[in-house]
Amino acid sequence: MVIMKNMNKYFVCVPLFLFLVLAIELVLAADFKPTDKILLNCGGPAVSTDPDGREWTTDNGSKFGSSAVKSTTSQAATQDPAVPQIPFMTARVFQSPYTYSFPVASGWKFLRLYFYSASYGGLNASDARFGVTAQSYTVLRNFSVSETALGLNYDYIVKEYCIHVDEGTLNVTFTPSANASKAYAFVNGIEVVSMPDIYTSTDGTTMIVGTGTTFTIDNSTALENVYRLNVGGNDISPSKDTGMFRSWTDDVRYIYGAAFGVTETADPEVKLEYPPGTPSYIAPSDVYVTARSMGPNPNISLNWNLTWIFSIDSGFSYLVRLHFCEGTTTITKVNQRVFDIFLGNQTAQDGADVIAWADSFDLPHSNGVPVHKDYVVFAPNGPPQQDLWLALHPNTASKSNYYDAILNGVEIFKISDSKGNLAGTNPPPPQVQDLIDPSLARKSSKSKSHTGIIAGGIGGGVALLLLIGLFAFGTSRRRRNGKDSSTSEGPSGWLPLSLYGNSHSAASAKTNTTGSYTSTLPSNLCRHFSFAEIKAATNNFDESLILGVGGFGKVYKGEIDGGSTKVAIKRGNPLSEQGVHEFQTEIEMLSKLRHRHLVSLIGYCEENTEMILVYDHMAYGTLREHLYKTQKPPLPWKQRLEICIGAARGLHYLHTGAKYTIIHRDVKTTNILLDEKWVAKVSDFGLSKTGPTLDNTHGKY
Repeated sequence: MVIMKNMNKYFVCVPLFLFLVLAIELVLAADFKPTDKILLNCGGPAVSTDPDGREWTTDNGSKFGSSAVKSTTSQAATQDPAVPQIPFMTARVFQSPYTYSFPVASGWKFLRLYFYSASYGGLNASDARFGVTAQSYTVLRNFSVSETALGLNYDYIVKEYCIHVDEGTLNVTFTPSANASKAYAFVNGIEVVSMPDIYTSTDGTTMIVGTGTTFTIDNSTALENVYRLNVGGNDISPSKDTGMFRSWTDDVRYIYGAAFGVTETADPEVKLEYPPGTPSYIAPSDVYVTARSMGPNPNISLNWNLTWIFSIDSGFSYLVRLHFCEGTTTITKVNQRVFDIFLGNQTAQDGADVIAWADSFDLPHSNGVPVHKDYVVFAPNGPPQQDLWLALHPNTASKSNYYDAILNGVEIFKISDSKGNLAGTNPPPPQVQDLIDPSLARKSSKSKSHTGIIAGGIGGGVALLLLIGLFAFGTSRRRRNGKDSSTSEGPSGWLPLSLYGNSHSAASAKTNTTGSYTSTLPSNLCRHFSFAEIKAATNNFDESLILGVGGFGKVYKGEIDGGSTKVAIKRGNPLSEQGVHEFQTEIEMLSKLRHRHLVSLIGYCEENTEMILVYDHMAYGTLREHLYKTQKPPLPWKQRLEICIGAARGLHYLHTGAKYTIIHRDVKTTNILLDEKWVAKVSDFGLSKTGPTLDNTHGKY
């Protein structure tokens, strides 16, 4: 009987133990469950659902807004089909300070503010200029949505902050700027979501790079997320996050140079196992099962750095969180893949070994173990914006099995200063952007030779130029068969280029009874010049200032803004129906595209029957001028290679980096321009077309 009683206790204890283990595993594997989840569609209908399936409620008559302060609601005058309707197509507008008060549980909160630059209630979009405070923190100051969207080439802006709430109410105040007479404030959407305490650091483990001292992030600190990347993987939408509705983007646009490394996917037999103290909601599993590495060839890896470049505001400290996970069955032991980490041209981590980090947790295996490392970088005062470089390089001192490096994810947060400020400046307009291609003008740290970079550039350039050749070949075949791309039907066919949803054709531009041109272009695309300004800039179209003559018209050298800015002014033939179409297409295209290897459109003039485009001046003219029947000195082969790679990068961006897949359709040496630094710029987009994503274009070129 005694034995039976003991056995009964044993059989009771074992299931109880297994239940507890299972419960713990379920807790660790579960998404975060926010206690507060508020999504306000400002000025919108009572209830609406966004494309990600999340439900938003209106702020009309809500308990969160202030009834004592007047505000208005309005629909966006420009309904861009590329922008989600919810929450961006309606807004609440404020002419005086306005406060939202959100009753929430104490603790950390994500505050996300949604903005779309458009005219609301007849107000000029460029007059929207305001500040925002959240609790005691200044998160925005003199903020211009239109300048930010233009400078960053974004259709809409989402600002995300991490703020600790002590007393159960989160106050968010919008205040029009006092230094602008017509200034007003607006917001399209507000999101407040509870978050776990996953970004603070009070244990002395987070180091300030280059100083050897620790940095404390506690409840008195506010953070602004500026970048969140799924390295080597695809975008992750808020609904696919781990309960906190974070957005993760791919890393391709931030990679430095021609060599992108190698994307890796975890082997199917490698299962993720989160170490003790690390909840699975720290990042989505998709972050840890994809990665970017340098590749298997040590002769290449040792001669370059795997590098990303991020534009940040000067004068702030930044928290940089790097996510790692070895997902392959071939790397399971210490000292197989060891690398150094550089941040801001300083060593952040010497001899990083993901397996060694995982080994410290005493788990049954060391691959498939997600780990993250935090570093703090200070961006000193200087120009309003500067570049933060993140670079990885094989550690040669360790003599590891593989001279390689790996990264799965990146999160970068701006840290509030001692005055509680997070507000930076608006980004510069695109016409004054940095004209130097960093992949050609800057040296990466630690690299002892540029052989790898040049080799990667040659390979990438040749591959892209081959791709261009295939496009041209396919297009010519279609034309010979009488199947011009413009006649394609259905969503998979190429369409006339329109980045605003209403495809303009020659017939859509009308001439009134006095002969003046009636524009169908949206009014907020880019700078509008009067004809008098154009005449002054070109000395009344002085023939001695002609730079060239093309199918569209003459191109003049000019000066604007009191002679401070040199420009190229293209004057079109107003009687040409094809010219009208190309004029509209050029404006729609270049006003939405910003890339260092695409020519920058400054503005246009459309008074009376004029069709005039104003561009950045390209000091060295066209590539053709330096290749054929020229008295100019021959270009060195290295410079020719750099020009080819630059043009290929511009075309590659059109094919894969822009919102829509864009085919230039008129690539030739006269349409590749060279600025004063010999940086190649693809120009003349009048014949360009846009269409489906590359996934839907196989066999249809």
